[in-house]
Parts: sequence; structure tokens; C-alpha cells
Amino acid sequence: MNWNWLQALLSGVSNYSTVFGRVWLSVVFIFRVMVFVVAAQRVWADERKDFECNTKQPGCVNVCYDHFFPISHISLWALQLIFVTCPSLMVIAHVKYRQMKNSKYTTIHEGKHLYARPGRKRGGLWWTYLVSLILKASFDAAFLCILYYVYDGFYLPGLLKCSMDPCPNTVDCSISRPTEKKIFTLFMVVSSAVCILMCICEMVYFICKKVKKRVIEKIDDESRELKSSSTPHSRHKSRSSLRVDPTISNQNLNNIKTEEAPPMK
Repeated sequence: MNWNWLQALLSGVSNYSTVFGRVWLSVVFIFRVMVFVVAAQRVWADERKDFECNTKQPGCVNVCYDHFFPISHISLWALQLIFVTCPSLMVIAHVKYRQMKNSKYTTIHEGKHLYARPGRKRGGLWWTYLVSLILKASFDAAFLCILYYVYDGFYLPGLLKCSMDPCPNTVDCSISRPTEKKIFTLFMVVSSAVCILMCICEMVYFICKKVKKRVIEKIDDESRELKSSSTPHSRHKSRSSLRVDPTISNQNLNNIKTEEAPPMK
């Protein structure tokens, strides 16, 4: 499988990520994608071929293998990486939409900009980024639960006992390189847990930063209200407290103030 598209996607997301987001990208690309492509696929390449049972009964080996390995670790991790990285497309798509909207606005209004920084996480883009973090953490947690449930834990025993039909009795089956596979499994589980932790830290950072900003804005609004109430120009309070789009450019903000200013007599 060609993972170049994933590398390009992660490189694009890093432009709009925080420090925690960049750590998450490093863990995903270096400790998950690279290990998956370079080593894990090679370790599980002989998974079915070297699965042996001490019986010659036709169909017994296939039934036992399907019972103990209903889905390959490699296939499950590939799906996990795809699902975990797809929410980042939401952020990139939202930024591209803003850039396209800003470009149209600039063309129509002769060089003026609708957004000073289309990639700045304000307004709707803030919510898109937060939802992408929730989805990434949820997908990683869900796949860890699936892996634990399907294989009855994260431990791979070297010897398995199977009594499925059409086996004549309880037979012993063995898998190839069980210790090496167990190490890789634990490594992928730990790296997934680290990614979940990074997503949770980034969500907490995002929410705390937003709450802090709201508190500061509220304090500033109250201070302005006190000042305006103590001056004879309190009738202009509604104009001074007008809320504007947080992503609007400084040029457009100056234009709005110019339009709202009272005419000179």
C-alpha cells in the first residue's frame, strides 16, 4: 500500500496545528506509519503460511486460524490509521473554503480581504478543529477496544488450543514469531494511547484558551461600560460594543468604523 498521500496530508495539517498537534503528527508519522510500513508488515507477512496445527484433518487449520485471527493485525492497523487521519481533512477543507471565499471577495472588492488569516482558528474553524480532535481520539480509542475484544487482550500466546469443527479433537496450533509480534502489538497500542493523550491535552488547551479569552473580553466590556456611563457620550455605547467577525481583516474593520462614524458638520 502506498502511504505517500498520508504523508502529504500530515504535512499540510502541521501548518494549522498547535504544539500538541505537531507532537501528535510526529507520533503518527514516525512511530506508527513508519513502523507499520517498514517493520510490522514484514513481521506479519508469514502470518497465515506459518500457522500450523498438529493434525492433518482437511479444513481444521483454516477454521482454527479464522477463529483466532478473524481480522489481521495489519488490516486493523491500516484501517485505524486511515480513520484517525481522515478528520484532519475537515480542517484542511475548511481552510481551503476560507481561502477560496477570501479570493472571491478580494476580486470583487478590488484588493480588500475578507479574512486577514484564513488559517487562523477563529469562529467556525475553531469548532471544526475541536471536532476533528474529538473524532481522532474517539477513533483511536475505538480501535484499541476492538483489538482488545477481538484478540481477548493484547497478548499473543505462542501455543493455541483449538477444538472447532471439523477438527477431530482438541489440537495444538502455533503461530510464527509470537514474541516479536507481541512486542509490535504493545508498541502500536502504546503509540495509540500517546496519540489519544495528545488529543485530550490539545482539547483542554483549546477550551481553556477560549474560556480565558471570553473572560478577558467580558472584563473589558464591563470596563468600557463603566467608562462610557461616566461620560456624556454614553449614547455611543452600542456602537462601540458592536461585535464583529473575529477573523475579519484589519482593513475591513477600519472600513466598518469609517462607515459608522458620524458625518462631519
